[in-house]
Amino acid sequence: MAGKPDPYAGIDFEEINEATGLEPDEIKCLKTCFDLFDAKKQDYLSADDLDEILRAMGFRPSKEELMEILKEIDEDGSGEIEFAEFCQLCAKFLVEDPDIETMKRELKDAFRIYDKNGEGFITMDTLRGLISELLAPLTDEELDGIIEELDEDGSGTMDFDEFCEMMMSTPQS
Repeated sequence: MAGKPDPYAGIDFEEINEATGLEPDEIKCLKTCFDLFDAKKQDYLSADDLDEILRAMGFRPSKEELMEILKEIDEDGSGEIEFAEFCQLCAKFLVEDPDIETMKRELKDAFRIYDKNGEGFITMDTLRGLISELLAPLTDEELDGIIEELDEDGSGTMDFDEFCEMMMSTPQS
């Protein structure tokens, strides 16, 4: 690989880490993303680029919101987003843990998708289908074991509190 320039040359990993809490591997990943959006190889992104990035991430900012975000992250007021500023923007999405109320609201929305009849519970059949889809390939025995573990009270259903507990628990290895 001699002759190929180091794509990470000139990046002050320590400074970005202190400002954002991002780890070096996350910073490298963001540099790859930044370079993809910096199609003109100008070493900065414009407000239009920022709009495109946010939309790609599923956000639909108004022009006013976009200008507000740009003003917040464009520390030097250049109207251009340099790599370090890009990292600060991304860190807001990567590092900050959502507060418990936001998580509960998002879990409630997810729960409603599977509680199709609005009965306040998900049947084990529905859960079985979901788990087999997410964790495929599973044998019937493995699937039965997971369902048995999740249905602690043997009711054959999972209510919202059980769903939250399942979604927020850390997998044990």
